[in-house]
Amino acid sequence: MRLSPILLPFLLAAVLALCCGPAPAQTRDGAGADWVEYRQAYRQMIWFEKYGKPKQFLQNHFRVRARDKSAALDGVRLTLSGKAIQQNLALDPLGRAVFPFSKAAFDDNAELTVNARAGQFQLGPWVSIVTRADGIYALADLRTACDQLLAYLRSAEQRWVAGKACVGVQFTYPRTDADADLQLRRPGAAPAAIAWHEGPAFAGDAVTGFKVFAVRFAALPEAGQIVTRNTPLAIAALIE
Repeated sequence: MRLSPILLPFLLAAVLALCCGPAPAQTRDGAGADWVEYRQAYRQMIWFEKYGKPKQFLQNHFRVRARDKSAALDGVRLTLSGKAIQQNLALDPLGRAVFPFSKAAFDDNAELTVNARAGQFQLGPWVSIVTRADGIYALADLRTACDQLLAYLRSAEQRWVAGKACVGVQFTYPRTDADADLQLRRPGAAPAAIAWHEGPAFAGDAVTGFKVFAVRFAALPEAGQIVTRNTPLAIAALIE
């Protein structure tokens, strides 16, 4: 069977991703912006798309992540640029964007850049747990979601998860969201409010100051629900 020349670049990238795992992003010092080649970003992002184990509770974004607390996302733009393409990618409050799978960008080996001083941000894939519009999360589903994320990170050869386990999940809201609220509902008991603390949206993030609700499985019953009033910015797995 002869393969179409149009498909060859994408098949090659998929093979590289499957055999070698997602490569780390790189920065170009002195060029005025952090950047990554589109083909390299594609190999990182296709790893999730090709992942064959259960992942229905997971989502993958391309993220602009601050290296230190002084790097604010205000005014930061992520741009995909090349000879045949010029596209601004919208960032959410945590620096995440929907990655554009583009043959034109792949053929051109376009660049993903941010309009910031070099060294302020790092670019790469970021997997998190899917939020629900109805705000109702079964405890069994949250446990499964955390396990799925841990299994994915292990498949991607993330060494920091070696020997660790899923201990819970964390819901993140803006610090200014006065209506942010989490409740535990379980059969035969009155709803119980879950306390929040100030911290980062994801473990290891340099930027803090979010309103975060940690839901630790060891303190919870097998059956029940977590109910939210507003949709969180993100749900992270607590892996310790």
